[in-house]
Amino acid sequence: MVSSKYSGFIELNDCVVEIFIGFTIIVYLWVGVLRSCQREIIEAITCQVIKIVLLTIIAMQRRSPASHDHKSGSFGMLLKHWREQRGYSQLDLALTSQVSQRHISFLESGRAKPSQDMVIQLATVLEIPMRQQNLMLTAAGFAPIHAETDLSAPEMTSIRKAIDFMLKQQEPLPAIVVDRYWNLLLANNGATRLLTSFIDSDKLQTLFYIDGKINLMRVMFHSQGLRPFIVNWEDFANHLLQRLHQEVNAYGGTLPNVEGESEQSTVLLNELMSYPGVSEIWQTSNRTAQNALLLTVHLKREHLELQFFSTIATLGTPYDITLQELRIECLFPADETTEKNWKKVIS
Repeated sequence: MVSSKYSGFIELNDCVVEIFIGFTIIVYLWVGVLRSCQREIIEAITCQVIKIVLLTIIAMQRRSPASHDHKSGSFGMLLKHWREQRGYSQLDLALTSQVSQRHISFLESGRAKPSQDMVIQLATVLEIPMRQQNLMLTAAGFAPIHAETDLSAPEMTSIRKAIDFMLKQQEPLPAIVVDRYWNLLLANNGATRLLTSFIDSDKLQTLFYIDGKINLMRVMFHSQGLRPFIVNWEDFANHLLQRLHQEVNAYGGTLPNVEGESEQSTVLLNELMSYPGVSEIWQTSNRTAQNALLLTVHLKREHLELQFFSTIATLGTPYDITLQELRIECLFPADETTEKNWKKVIS
């Protein structure tokens, strides 16, 4: 397998060879046509053709193989970014998507333009989320095909009913609905009761209600949020950071030169890392991982002590960005003490 380091050079020389062959054919045609002419005329025409061939080769060799490609936000740049993000070589992607390696290389370098079907085909193989598929379609010159519908829209009625049913069934235990940026979209009474048992409702609104939403990651990590009440803070924070980091990578990391898509997740992760003591936690391993069945969040405030574990549900086979990014998280008591204490909280 040829290293990707030299792939652009090989493609360039393939093109040079094609042009050289073309010009050589032209030379022979001219020679055939002008056999009856004087020798000096034939030599002069031949020299001019050869000069054109050489100038063309020099000009092409001076061009960078990436000069086609890497306009800010170009399709070729995005395709290469996602291919490398998913750990595919050009050959791997070619075999999996049943496209020639040469065509993959040409798409990345900008020498070939994809059809809409090709964009979707490659995005499917690379498991690119719908939001980023729309970016790739736009970069390739097509209109986005995936809608992003508000959860309160009329067409979401049946789905909203199903979600409301799940939240209601979880009562009196906490259940929440968040988007991919950990913004709180919906919560049942149990979740509201849990938050307000540790954070004053006024403080929750003034400190964490930003742009119409409460971000639960900020609530967890902020010194005036839940952080002072989390007994196993280091282990739990480490888990949340790893989870957020995995989500950032799953959505492509920081997409280069795509305005607005460095991503709110990346921005949020950087913000959390700037909080006091968080960067040090990121460097440590989770000490409880080998000693427990699963990680719980252990909360304590004065005489109230609670431990919960969680389950996470997503919607199957979504065709809408909002639905693909929704997560429904339900909390359950991790021990009998929590069961008893929670009954006191809700009574």
